[in-house]
Amino acid sequence: MAAEISGDQSFGIERHGEIAVVIPTPKVEEMHEALIDEAARMVVAKLREDPPEGIVIDLSQVNYFGSVFVSFLLRCHREAKKLGSEIVLAGASEPARELLHLLDLETLWALYDDRKEAIEALSGSD
Repeated sequence: MAAEISGDQSFGIERHGEIAVVIPTPKVEEMHEALIDEAARMVVAKLREDPPEGIVIDLSQVNYFGSVFVSFLLRCHREAKKLGSEIVLAGASEPARELLHLLDLETLWALYDDRKEAIEALSGSD
């Protein structure tokens, strides 16, 4: 089941049982802070409606992102913790992995090569 989150289709959410997959599109690479903030509120609101056990942020469509998107990830992380959900990242490009490493964020989230691997890891972590 897929759901469009923002009107410009910059984010989508799919459910795979108790796992939610948040899928940012390449449009997030150029989004302004106000738009990312609005998208973050919508994503978080959608996750609150039916809290998942685990959340995968699938970065496979995003080559690079900056501080505004990192703040989106941190906001999702904070909200997920409130819901009792775990967040992992999947499909991060090499530049994205380098940024996460520089910011010491790869210690905050597990990184998986692809969405399938991340879903399997979260599903088996009960």
